[in-house]
Amino acid sequence: MTIIPVILAGGSGTRLWPLSRKYLPKQFLPLVGKNSMLQETLLRLKGLENLGDPVIVCNKDYRFIVSEQLTDINIVNSTILLEPSGRNSAPAIAAAAFSIIKDKTKNAVMLVLSADHEIQNIRNFHLAINSATKQANKENLVTFGIRPDEPNTEYGYISCKSEIDENCYKVSSFIEKPELGIAKKFLRSGNYLWNSGMFMFKPQVLIDEMEVYCSEILSYSKKSVYASTKDFSFIRLDKDSFDLCPSNSIDYALMEKSQRVVVVLFGGPWSDVGSWSSLYELGTKDSKGNVIKGDVYTENTSNCYIYSNNQLTTAIGVEDLIIVNTPDATLISTKAESSKVKRIVKRLKENKRTEQDYNAKVHRPWGWYETIESGQHFQVKRLHVNSGAKLSLQKHYKRSEHWVVVSGIATAINGDSKLTLSEGQSTFIPVNTKHTLENLESFPLEIIEVQSGTYLGEDDIVRFEDNYGRS
Repeated sequence: MTIIPVILAGGSGTRLWPLSRKYLPKQFLPLVGKNSMLQETLLRLKGLENLGDPVIVCNKDYRFIVSEQLTDINIVNSTILLEPSGRNSAPAIAAAAFSIIKDKTKNAVMLVLSADHEIQNIRNFHLAINSATKQANKENLVTFGIRPDEPNTEYGYISCKSEIDENCYKVSSFIEKPELGIAKKFLRSGNYLWNSGMFMFKPQVLIDEMEVYCSEILSYSKKSVYASTKDFSFIRLDKDSFDLCPSNSIDYALMEKSQRVVVVLFGGPWSDVGSWSSLYELGTKDSKGNVIKGDVYTENTSNCYIYSNNQLTTAIGVEDLIIVNTPDATLISTKAESSKVKRIVKRLKENKRTEQDYNAKVHRPWGWYETIESGQHFQVKRLHVNSGAKLSLQKHYKRSEHWVVVSGIATAINGDSKLTLSEGQSTFIPVNTKHTLENLESFPLEIIEVQSGTYLGEDDIVRFEDNYGRS
């Protein structure tokens, strides 16, 4: 029986702003270990018997980040399904099931995992997967439950009935995030588990059950797969079909209704890394109870999470704070109030602030850029172009650009001129002029780009040619 990992990697991760942004959310960041959370999710599966190639379901905007991160950990065979819009987990999982069936993968079970969970006891995790595989082969829908160690109100709960196998129970009911008093009762009872959001089932069993309980989601998900198109190594789900899918979670759409649901106890520890407080709990603490990341000095400071990116951050005489300092935004909050960062992100969105969308460093399929300085009618960026990569042939209606090569060799088109620019050399690109930049060398290319004009937004781009299929 082949285990096909299905990794859901489409979330926006707003609860960990300002590190996590719309176009580089938490699943693509190294928040706990040296690898990103997506990479850690895949790496912790190594050692499982009969492990198949993974299926990654993500937003179309994340496709190149996903591809690059898979390559970095030597995963060369995978299926990357691109969602044209976010429709929650039920359509995503259904699309993955049809994709597996379409590829004629026989005797498969789907192991559905979120890309942003932290699991440290790999042995316990593998034991739980083995138990779940046994139950999935009995044509059950399996969810994974975590034994609560506190009355947490940020998690959903599963009420267990009779034990049908070792550490495996029939499910009585699912309970959405409870109030504190109810969560305390659940903890005392011992009959409730946290709902981890991890699942296992046969693709056809999932489809059969969805046909009964959420047929509309199933129908449009199927259409989106069978009308999908190939884009380089990606599979674009059909937009017209997928956008018609009702937006619903797999819990609400199916798991709470089906009579085939069982829960396997996973001994943990486990975290969905859903808040700054949870990230603090996961971190290594110093003698004062602080979790320190980056260039940080403290004095008379205790029980704080302090993160500093590329600049010195100091804290004096404070306790129980979250302090996150990035090049373009700083968060200061009590640990108790840190979950309210979502309200800040909402206000940023309402005010059309780019800080809710982009980090200072923005990843592109050709490399990345970071904004060094900006002001009225000007912006300075540092561009890092990977070996063999090329920017699109483009023009801008409202800004001019000045490129200066810092290191490497640039092959550039500027209007009718083809240029080779070495370190210290530059070129000026007037408004409304076609231009592109390519790195033909075996080493990276770094450029300082100075933009000037009445409007400097990223949407002032007209592309004529692009190696990465962008319009």
